[in-house]
Amino acid sequence: MSYQILLVDSDPDFRRQSKQWLQEAGFGVIEAENENQANEFVRNKKFDLAVIDVVLENSDGGFTMSYHLKRNYPNMPVVLLSSTVGDFGIDFSIDTVSERSWIKADILLHKPIRSEQLVYSVNRLLTAVSS
Repeated sequence: MSYQILLVDSDPDFRRQSKQWLQEAGFGVIEAENENQANEFVRNKKFDLAVIDVVLENSDGGFTMSYHLKRNYPNMPVVLLSSTVGDFGIDFSIDTVSERSWIKADILLHKPIRSEQLVYSVNRLLTAVSS
């Protein structure tokens, strides 16, 4: 059985590259370019994991989406991707209890990311959920 991953990012080049990396690692990937499209997919399909960019149509769209996913599907792992350090000079982490209380993600990766980094993070989370 292939795990199904929801990939949400407004950058088509990044989505294409990330989808390729994940598919080469054996995952099924459905890509969405925005929150509305992603929410429609989630209503109609079961996903094993979501990879979501922090900045979507709204500057906090990824935070909002991950919050709702975790509330509705608490066992679904979420990987948040952030380019906010480079784009806005704002750094986020999930290292403290305080940060984890409002950033609802299992892993936070800072862009640019390498293929090994993304695939490793996804594998790690799916292994943890399966065991």
